[in-house]
Amino acid sequence: MDLTIGIIGFGARATLREEAHRPGRGSRITAICDPSERARDDARRLLPEAFVTDSLDDLLASGVDAVMVLTPDDTHAALSIRALEAGVAVFCEKPLAIDLADADAMLETARRTGSRLYIGHNMRHMPVITLMRGLIQDGRIGDVKAVWVRHFVGHGGDYYFKDWHADRRRTTGLLLQKGAHDIDIIHWLAGAYTEQVAAMGELSVYGGIADRRDRTGERMPDWFSVDNWPPASLTGLNPVIDVEDISMVNMRLSGGILASYQQCHFTPDYWRNYTVIGTEGRIENFGDTAGSEVRLWNRRHRGAAEADETFVVPEAEGAGHDGADALLVAEFLRFVRDGGATETSPVAAREAVATGILATESLRADGSAITIPALEPELVAYFERGQVE
Repeated sequence: MDLTIGIIGFGARATLREEAHRPGRGSRITAICDPSERARDDARRLLPEAFVTDSLDDLLASGVDAVMVLTPDDTHAALSIRALEAGVAVFCEKPLAIDLADADAMLETARRTGSRLYIGHNMRHMPVITLMRGLIQDGRIGDVKAVWVRHFVGHGGDYYFKDWHADRRRTTGLLLQKGAHDIDIIHWLAGAYTEQVAAMGELSVYGGIADRRDRTGERMPDWFSVDNWPPASLTGLNPVIDVEDISMVNMRLSGGILASYQQCHFTPDYWRNYTVIGTEGRIENFGDTAGSEVRLWNRRHRGAAEADETFVVPEAEGAGHDGADALLVAEFLRFVRDGGATETSPVAAREAVATGILATESLRADGSAITIPALEPELVAYFERGQVE
């Protein structure tokens, strides 16, 4: 029998419906909730057999087995907690929450109710990341001691400064909103969580643009164009812009591993570069999609050198995020049905959120290091057991 799935928030990430709606093959979307009339009209057109409403209570009462929370960041915690309290399994899009207390409350609610919680950190399924992690796990560079990440957010102006993303009340900041992915992957590749974090950042470009307007009812595809260049020439930015467009973070992870993360929203190119250095070599990706290369150096060289080995990032089935979305949703559905271990982790999602939130606190103060508060060991153990008491 198919699992019945409810979608909460039929906006940009509602493309995940293509992976979740497989009638007769294990799952079907039966209910959709969104306060936007445009979103509800889209839902009725794309999924005509589904129940469409603006009431979360009505969606939860419809008898769905699980929900996918695909709403703006500041709503994740409240919506997820209500669904967990109703005994419904939850897929929550990253970031887990924009407030650390809310993130911890989500985990605590999942444990207390026994409702399954899954977080949409799809980068753990991206071929470039799984390739790099496999090399690390195979011992090809020895013990990891440093991870350096540069995130060139070439579409930043259109993606994050023309709507709610630019308002810190909705996101805390882009270091959390966008960086939650990368911080999670830093932790995953290093096999350790951040213990201390310090950061600096600025609103360097987009804060100086005076052309602003309310885009209520619009969506990012309505205004996006690669011809919107250079960054300072953009028009129609969000009325409120109080998040940083460039930030730099230093992290001390458990075991003495050091990491850094740089994020810039006004670069001409759009990709992530990871460098992982171990006791016996290093790896680095050049491009992050299928056909890109991961290069490995594990011999001593004089100066810059060709890689000792090169690995090509493989193709993956599915279009979303280089195939990662299909793998993500498939893992969620399997978890709802059967339980068991998953590549994603609510604890890891919390640690990424904690690092991003406190890094933002550091950069908005004097850049001093802040210690990440630890979760209760019993709560960590619950999720490590696969959410089984």
